[in-house]
Amino acid sequence: MPETFSRLLEQAFSKSGQLCVGIDPHEESLDDSGFSRSVEGLRHFSLSLLDELTGTVSIIKPQVSFFERFGSAGFKVLEDLCAEASSRGFLVIADAKRGDIGSTMSAYTQAWLGKAAPFIVDALTLSPFLGVGSLAPAVAIASERGKGLFVLCATSNPEGRTLQLATVGGMSTSKSIATEVSLLNQVSAQSKTRFGNIGLVIGATVNLDAYGLKDLNSGSLAIATPILAPGFGAQGARLSDAKSIFGSNSDKVIYTISRSALRNGLHSVQSVVAADQQELAQALRE
Repeated sequence: MPETFSRLLEQAFSKSGQLCVGIDPHEESLDDSGFSRSVEGLRHFSLSLLDELTGTVSIIKPQVSFFERFGSAGFKVLEDLCAEASSRGFLVIADAKRGDIGSTMSAYTQAWLGKAAPFIVDALTLSPFLGVGSLAPAVAIASERGKGLFVLCATSNPEGRTLQLATVGGMSTSKSIATEVSLLNQVSAQSKTRFGNIGLVIGATVNLDAYGLKDLNSGSLAIATPILAPGFGAQGARLSDAKSIFGSNSDKVIYTISRSALRNGLHSVQSVVAADQQELAQALRE
């Protein structure tokens, strides 16, 4: 049986550290890199960026929307990108934010994580705002296949605050989501596994204290819930502040950059990302 997501995440952290690069083909990124706003431009940009990242980081996060906007041809580029990344040993997290109920949720999961999935990925982001319980079909399929899930918990966009800070049983909605996910990890955890296969998406610009997320694995919760943390770079959070942002959670965070990796151009990505890795490693040692 292939390695579980939790094992693959451990290996990725050990090999290249905790930095992840998002592959987000914004129109502006295509323009700045000299590629056309077309399917061919999308393909050349995405595979060129993958070339730059090979041997530098071990985790990538394609943002599905930027491929989906080109329709079936864009999805074919994404299929090819994911397959190529997997063949090179990357851990691939599809940022699709799927969320639904029953057979529909199951179908979404089969598309991304099933045995016959057209997309070869290791994990998928999900939205829990139809209730964490509605994700049960995804949890079942991911558990069977040894795949990972990242559940939206506390996002950095201002529109999310009202819903995510609303209290449920004396705790914020975000804390309630985190608690349910942590409990799912306790049930499904395999022996000698550092991480659970189900993680949380928590924005790096979020105040963890305000959301009740300062310590996600206190008390009897012994299996670490991994965190996918966007928001570094272009969105304002700094990698040098990684430990002060996430505190006791910092050793289980996947720190994600995307547009900032291109700040000196496509062909400088390798050196930029290497510098970011050093900055993050230094911050986590302090």
